[in-house]
Amino acid sequence: MRTVASFLRILGFSILGYFIIDIAGSTGEISIFLQEPWIWAVLGVIILFYTAGEISIEALRSILYKSLKPDAQKVYDKEAALAKENQFKWFKEKYKASLGSKAVEEEHEIILDHNYDGIKELDNNLPPWWVYMFYATIVFAVIYLVRFEVFNDYDQEEEYQVAVAEAKAEIEEWKKTAKDLVDINTVTLLTDASDINAGKAIFTNNCIACHKADGGGGIGPNLTDQHWILGGGIKNVFKTISEGGRDGKGMISWKSELKPAEMAQVASFVLSLQGTTPAEPKQAEGEIWIDPDAAPVTVPVKEVDSLVVEEITVAASN
Repeated sequence: MRTVASFLRILGFSILGYFIIDIAGSTGEISIFLQEPWIWAVLGVIILFYTAGEISIEALRSILYKSLKPDAQKVYDKEAALAKENQFKWFKEKYKASLGSKAVEEEHEIILDHNYDGIKELDNNLPPWWVYMFYATIVFAVIYLVRFEVFNDYDQEEEYQVAVAEAKAEIEEWKKTAKDLVDINTVTLLTDASDINAGKAIFTNNCIACHKADGGGGIGPNLTDQHWILGGGIKNVFKTISEGGRDGKGMISWKSELKPAEMAQVASFVLSLQGTTPAEPKQAEGEIWIDPDAAPVTVPVKEVDSLVVEEITVAASN
């Protein structure tokens, strides 16, 4: 494996293998190589086997060459040299044609009469690729002129406004899945078991000293009843955890210790304690909190027969 082609094949195989595994195994925007780092080892083993195959083939070729007779080796060498000379022949010819120049032997046909101290000038044509690009710019200019000046298509300001609107929409969509960008305005109640368990772990590590493990309350208030000092609901609880409680006698702010996603998890766990029965519940503090965004509850009123009402009224008057 001493040829450049062998190294290029191994490099190309490695890159191709990486992209195939990444596309086939990745979910969403996260690469499978980041989700499962052991996949690197799998890719490494595959590349190792491919490299061993390249070495084996090259060794076999060398053994077969040495087994040939001297005359056969000369024929083989001649054919190999011819194949190497014709390698990439099509590309070489197209590249030479794209230059639009003449061979050195033919330069006498395009020498001009100008002669400056022995320095002569050749009347070479412009390279075809340059000429074609020039023609393409002319066509583009005509289409651009007709579209934007004759038919008055969108201008630069409109294009800018559309691009800004699209960017804002993409940012808002991205924020929905970027948990650590959650704030008081975008936080929502988490119900997945993984989030609740994560919130429970945070609560156990940081909150049980004041609220007890079952949320019954100690120094801090009872978290299992419907009474709230600073308001209930996910937004109010998230804000209390982030900014802290009442000045001088409330809980501290946790926004410097916990990430927004972690505060959303612990707030959701706290709300999951509602309606549970702690071992030693603390007396309720604050006021019963009613969600202002909740739909009003309507009690259906049964229709009463007017004749029955009239009979009851007459009986009462008697």
